[in-house]
Amino acid sequence: MNHLAHALLADAGGVEFALGSAQGDFIHGHPDPGWPTARQAGLSFHRAIDRFTDAHPEVVAARNAFGPPLRRYAGIVLDVWFDHLLVLEWRRYGAEESLPRFSRRWLTLLDAHAMELPESLRGFLAWMHAHGLPEAYGDDATLDAVFHALARRLSRPSPVGDALPALRERAETLQRHFDAFFPELAARARDLRRGLLA
Repeated sequence: MNHLAHALLADAGGVEFALGSAQGDFIHGHPDPGWPTARQAGLSFHRAIDRFTDAHPEVVAARNAFGPPLRRYAGIVLDVWFDHLLVLEWRRYGAEESLPRFSRRWLTLLDAHAMELPESLRGFLAWMHAHGLPEAYGDDATLDAVFHALARRLSRPSPVGDALPALRERAETLQRHFDAFFPELAARARDLRRGLLA
C-alpha cells in the first residue's frame, strides 16, 4: 500500500505506532532498538500490511490486469492508484474525520518528529508539502507528477511515468478489486494493531 493507506491504517495505534509505520518504506532491516516499543510495533505493522496486500487475491488479479511492459511495475503503480481510490471513497473509510483535516494532522505529526526520521523520509515529507499530499492523491495532475517522480527513482528506464492512461483504461476493473480488497485489509489491520500493541 501507499502512504495515505498506511497512514490511515496506523493512525488508530497512536503517535509512536504511526511514526513507526510511516518509516516502513524508508528503513531496511531491524528498527533502532532504542525506539519506543510502540514505534517498533508500527514498523512491524507496516511490513505485515505490505505482505498481506501483496498476497491478496484481489491485488494479484489487479496486477494481472496489466500487460507488459507495465505488468512488471504494476505493484508500484497500483499502490499509488489505490491511494487515489481511497481519497475518492474517504467518507467510507476515513471514519468521521475529513480528508483535509486528516492530511494536515498527519503532516503535522511528521513535521513535529522530522529530526527523528530517516533523511529519505524527510525528503518525501518536503515533497508531500510541496504537492499537497496526501490529500492531493485524488488529483490527476498530482498523480502524474507522482508517477514521473517514481520513474526517476527507478534504476532503469520504465513505463511508470506514463502509467496514468493505462490505469484510467482499467478504472472500472481496478475499482472492483479495490472495493473487494480494502475492507478486508482494514479488518486485518485492526487485528494486527490489537496483537502488536497487546
